[in-house]
Amino acid sequence: MTTLLVIAKEPVPGRVKTRLTPPYSPVEAARLAEAALADSLAAVAAAPVQRRVLVLEGEPGSWLPPGIEVVAQGSGTLDERLAAAFGLCSGPALLIGMDTPQVTPEILAPALAADAWWGCDAWFGPAADGGFWALGLAEPDPELLRGVPMSVPETGEVQRQRLTGAGLAVRDLRVLRDVDTAADARLVAAEAPHSRFAATLAALERAGGR
Repeated sequence: MTTLLVIAKEPVPGRVKTRLTPPYSPVEAARLAEAALADSLAAVAAAPVQRRVLVLEGEPGSWLPPGIEVVAQGSGTLDERLAAAFGLCSGPALLIGMDTPQVTPEILAPALAADAWWGCDAWFGPAADGGFWALGLAEPDPELLRGVPMSVPETGEVQRQRLTGAGLAVRDLRVLRDVDTAADARLVAAEAPHSRFAATLAALERAGGR
């Protein structure tokens, strides 16, 4: 069965979601990051997989639900850390981040179905900003990620071309928006109004008179 990976940072003020400051303070940005992470992990916990792994920079907190293994993130640039995460797996693996609190088991379902890997070597979840929010590999090969430029507008295009250039049959998941800016946060909260992220954002907006 597929391993479901989440790569994330401990939500420490000043170390996460720095593009949310301003308008939010570092403490507020960390609260939003924690809510996004909690929502993402809730989706992972509810997904039909045998192994769930949080690849974490930092230490786990009360936001970690039961049933999720925690391993330390590797060092280096983001592409190297993503590659190392796939290196933890010996069979099919799907990796997501902590920036899409609107994710649900239903959104992940195509890549986790019993026939997900029939005639398919990779799953790709494009992000609205040009990156990607999910990546699945039937045979995890860290070299498929190393050297891909991260956090630039063409990240998703380059990563998908890396997959197809290796001769892999790729299927796409739906496009999701990462939470990077305050505008992103409001759009994502509107998309997932019952999420912990939406509730946290609403509380911060009320408290700040925004």
